[in-house]
Amino acid sequence: MNIFITGGAGFIGINAASYYLNQKHEVTIFDNFSRPGGKKNISWLKENHTGDIRVIEGDIRSDRKKLAIGVKNADLILHLAGQVAVTSSVIDPITDFETNARGTLNILESVRLSGHNPIFIYSSTNKVYGALEDIAVTESTTRYVFNTLRFGVAETRGLDFHSPYGCSKGAADQYVRDYSRIYGLNTVVFRQSCIYGPHQHGVEDQGWVAWFMIALSQGKQLTIYGNGKQVRDLLHIDDLLSAYDAAARHIKTTKGQIYNIGGGPKNTLSIWHEFKPLLERLYKRTITPKFSDWRPGDQPIYISDIRKAKKDFHWEPKVSVKQGIENLYSWTEHDYKIYAKTAVL
Repeated sequence: MNIFITGGAGFIGINAASYYLNQKHEVTIFDNFSRPGGKKNISWLKENHTGDIRVIEGDIRSDRKKLAIGVKNADLILHLAGQVAVTSSVIDPITDFETNARGTLNILESVRLSGHNPIFIYSSTNKVYGALEDIAVTESTTRYVFNTLRFGVAETRGLDFHSPYGCSKGAADQYVRDYSRIYGLNTVVFRQSCIYGPHQHGVEDQGWVAWFMIALSQGKQLTIYGNGKQVRDLLHIDDLLSAYDAAARHIKTTKGQIYNIGGGPKNTLSIWHEFKPLLERLYKRTITPKFSDWRPGDQPIYISDIRKAKKDFHWEPKVSVKQGIENLYSWTEHDYKIYAKTAVL
C-alpha cells in the first residue's frame, strides 16, 4: 500500500510512518516543518528504515498542487497536520482556522478530484465536546470523577465548541464526515484524547505528558493550570496506530463513522495529583510545581467511551499508563537528550 501522511514529521506522523514502513508499505510524508523536532524525526526515520520513503515539504493551507500529487496514488491517507494548541488558537484564531478547517478542506478536495477513493482517517479531538459543563462531577482528593458516565463520553454527545481550536477542529471533523455522506469518500473521524509516546516534542500548551518529562529532564519549572485534579484518559501511540490500522481494515463498517479514541476508563490519570507520584519515582526527587488559573475550555474530566471502536473494528488499548509512562521516560532520558544537543530540531 501507499500511505500518505500529512503532518508526517510530527509526533503521531513519524510513529505512523515507522509503523507502516515496518510493514513494507510505501510512505509519503507531507509536512511544512513548522514544529520543533520535525527534521530530526525525518533523519531518525531514514536512519532506521531502508524502505520507500518520500518527503514533500508543503503547507496544507496553500499548496494544493503538491497535495494533489501526494494523494494521487495513495491507498490510505492519515490526515494529522494541524494547529494543535488551544492557547495558540486564542492568540491567533485566523491561523488556527486556516490550518485546521481550510487545510482539511483542501485535502478533502484533492482527494475528491483525484479520480480514486483512498481510505481517509482524520485526527480530530475531544475538544469538539467543549468544557462538558453540564456533566455532573465529584471532586475527590486526587481527581474529578464523573457522577454518571461509567464508560466515559460517547460519540452521541452533542458538539459544543469552546475555543477557536474547538471550532476549527470541529468544522474539519464535520467536513470529513460529510464528504463521505455527500461524495462517497472513505472517510473516518477519530476524536482523539491524550496521545503520548516517543518522538513527542511536547511543549507547555500541547503534549502535556511529554512536556512534563522533558521539562523535568531539563530542570525547568512546571506550571499546573487549574488545581491539578483534571482527569484525562491516556492512549499510548502504539495503541493509536493499531486503531488506525484496524479502522482501515474494517472500512466497510467504519466508512463515514466517528469514533472517540483514547485510553478509556481503564487508562486514566489526573494531570498532577496522580501523575506526580509516578514522576517522583522515576526522577527520584520531590517535584514542586507552581499553579496558575484554569485555561479557556479546560475540562475537569474527559474520558473516552471507546465501546463503539471495540464493537466496529475490534480494538482496545493494550499499553497501560504505567508501561507507557516508563516507555516515554526512557525516550526523554536518552533519545530526546541526543536531539536537544543537535543544532536542528
